[in-house]
Amino acid sequence: MKKVIRLFALLTLLSLGVTTAEAQEGVETTVSADVVSQYIWRGLDCGDAAVQPTLSIGYKGLSLSAWGSYGITDPADVKELDLTLAYSTGGLNVGIADYWFSAGADPRGRYFKYDAHGTNHVFEANVGYDFGPLALQWYTNFAGNDGTNNDGKRAYSSYVEATVPFVLAGVDWAAVAGVVPFATTSYGTTGLSVTNLSLRATKEIKVSDSFAIPVFAQFTGNPCSQHAYLVLGFTLQP
Repeated sequence: MKKVIRLFALLTLLSLGVTTAEAQEGVETTVSADVVSQYIWRGLDCGDAAVQPTLSIGYKGLSLSAWGSYGITDPADVKELDLTLAYSTGGLNVGIADYWFSAGADPRGRYFKYDAHGTNHVFEANVGYDFGPLALQWYTNFAGNDGTNNDGKRAYSSYVEATVPFVLAGVDWAAVAGVVPFATTSYGTTGLSVTNLSLRATKEIKVSDSFAIPVFAQFTGNPCSQHAYLVLGFTLQP
């Protein structure tokens, strides 16, 4: 685990190692927040209404971002803080994510506790390619508080997702299909399972000539758990 942390720290430093001149010319910063009626992730119910802020910095395809989720109606909802280091070029993208949850193997919910069998962090790697009409992503947990398989061993929990974007009646749509290829308690699967069938529509509401609020609605069905959800949300971004 220490090697993983050192690698993540090194990559983070490299991502920030740009000169002042380069920063003035090419660095992009994003500050935004989604407000959602329910937190649904990869077909899983992760909590009730929440605010989900994002802070990211990017330079020439390399980006470092922080994302969080905090319940606004149920104080018992698990808090989440994710750090992601990613690189994209053309249609290809790769990344490493550090997910932290306020609940997990550490009952005290300490952020800076990285013990292999006592941490609330989950480390995930991903690779994907955007073909234009279709985007594919593969995610795999490789360290931290991962789930177990049918034999009770580390599952290296994985998730594969296909996204098809399209425009209909002046609205931006995205159809998503997500599959968990192996058994894992992280997704509640005992083998190959479809956990996410989603359809999302996004429409901007114009507030002024220089400011608009994207509003979205998403239907998600999880054939594995036999549950379905309808989520409404909006995004705030200066």
